[in-house]
Amino acid sequence: MNDLLIQNIKELILPKSTDRPLKGKELDELNIVENGTVVVKDGKIVYSGPYTEEYDAEETIDATGKVVSPALIDAHTHLVHGGSREQEMALKRQGVSYLDILKQGGGILSTVKATREATEEELFKKAEYNLLTMIHHGVLGVESKSGYGLDKETELKQLRVSRQLADKYQLDMKHTFLGPHAVPKEAASGESFMQEMIDFLPEVKDYADFADVFCETGVFTIEESRRYMEAANALGLRVKIHADEIDPLGGLELAIEQNAISADHLVAASEEGKRQLHDSDTVAVLLPGTTFYLNKDKYADARGMIDNNGAVAIATDFNPGSCVTNNLQMVMAIAALKLKLSPNEIWNAVTVNAAKAIDLDAGTINAGDKANIVIWHAPNYQYIPYHYGVNHAEKVIKDGKVIVDHDLSLSFVDQID
Repeated sequence: MNDLLIQNIKELILPKSTDRPLKGKELDELNIVENGTVVVKDGKIVYSGPYTEEYDAEETIDATGKVVSPALIDAHTHLVHGGSREQEMALKRQGVSYLDILKQGGGILSTVKATREATEEELFKKAEYNLLTMIHHGVLGVESKSGYGLDKETELKQLRVSRQLADKYQLDMKHTFLGPHAVPKEAASGESFMQEMIDFLPEVKDYADFADVFCETGVFTIEESRRYMEAANALGLRVKIHADEIDPLGGLELAIEQNAISADHLVAASEEGKRQLHDSDTVAVLLPGTTFYLNKDKYADARGMIDNNGAVAIATDFNPGSCVTNNLQMVMAIAALKLKLSPNEIWNAVTVNAAKAIDLDAGTINAGDKANIVIWHAPNYQYIPYHYGVNHAEKVIKDGKVIVDHDLSLSFVDQID
């Protein structure tokens, strides 16, 4: 007998299983099955498709009027960090520049200070709460970056905490070393600090799945970033890059040149970089929540990337300075409004393509896949990015087991009883 049967699904979202990211027009192709059924045994999908009565199971969930999808994947987060920077929000709205905020002791270096001072246990508890919030919002795959240590001890502390979280919750998590995230105050120069991070890579390899770098004006140059990425590649450590967030330095082109698994941000990506996506499987991970939070007018040109046959994913960029949300559903809404993505493109961008951006075997619920599933309290799949700012996830199912249940009607009845 099977373990779980989900029956009478109003709309079943079935992204395509693929060996590479979906590109260009493929992003708008999404199988939506009306009146669907999902069958699970031993944590794996046995069947997902049109309604059938051929299967029985120990547990049956009636999903009448509900939407069912793969669990979401958040492919870019800064999950493990100390402190917070809410006091900067009012300063930014008053027109105080980021450089002036830095001079006042704020900005990224304040998070570095807080992260260095926090114990491993304190970092774990803070990150755990934020990770559980993600899970409650339907996310079961996460990439977690370091980058708030800017020294060997703290970077490893962040990566250890990230791995401890993955072990405790048995989640699909990938861990990224972002040592060259900024230049610390004590560094003699950006170039010398970059060399320090390059020299650190052999030790990092035991803790991290990827090596990332912030290539931007005032941070690290194309040449410095290339040296770092080449060193990581030589060690067999796959590379990512924070690229072209503010200025079109050519970070996207560098990512493609270095066969990066992803290039992230890309608000200022050049036309040449977008053109080169045509012949690359590097995933453009776009972070519209960051542009929204920073109150910028220009968003990444998602349509231009897709028109050039590029692979696009969407993530939160959850961090304490420039995007303080771990609600990927909210970012899906921003992607619809500001990146002009269709519902099909959005769903593919937060499932199958997000998984490809962090090398996870996840994001689909076809036969043989892990049974990581979300049942959504929504009348159709387009409704979730439409009704923004709330949590539509009713049930989150991990490996075929319900681990989150937000059935509000049941909760209300329980309170009355």
